Amino acid sequence: MPILIRWAFAFVLLALTFNPTRWNYIRWAEAYWETQMPLTVLFGLLLVVGYIIYLRATLRSIGVLGMVLVAAVIAALLWVLVDFGVLSLDNRSATVWLGLIALSLVLGIGLSWSIVRRQLSGQADVDDVDA
Repeated sequence: MPILIRWAFAFVLLALTFNPTRWNYIRWAEAYWETQMPLTVLFGLLLVVGYIIYLRATLRSIGVLGMVLVAAVIAALLWVLVDFGVLSLDNRSATVWLGLIALSLVLGIGLSWSIVRRQLSGQADVDDVDA
């Protein structure tokens, strides 16, 4: 699965959970909790499964320090773009979308890092197997 697709799935996961439109799980769950409780719980659990898959893979691949470093690089890039006037943070909705893109990049890079590392170095990562 290409790196771009892994990032896209991370973005969709985050955007389904919350985004500045009314089409997200958080707002839907608030509106329909009392009338659609079983469906709300099911969708919430499916989102949690998605987050566990992405976070576990990211933590195993680049770790907490790697996540912080990737987030810092993305934040610095956004800072440079704002400083040069390429981006503006005046629009709250656009800022939330930028945040979603930044977080999805962290998750996408974390999920894809083993592939990138193998291509750059020729070394494969092997998961620990308990005997």
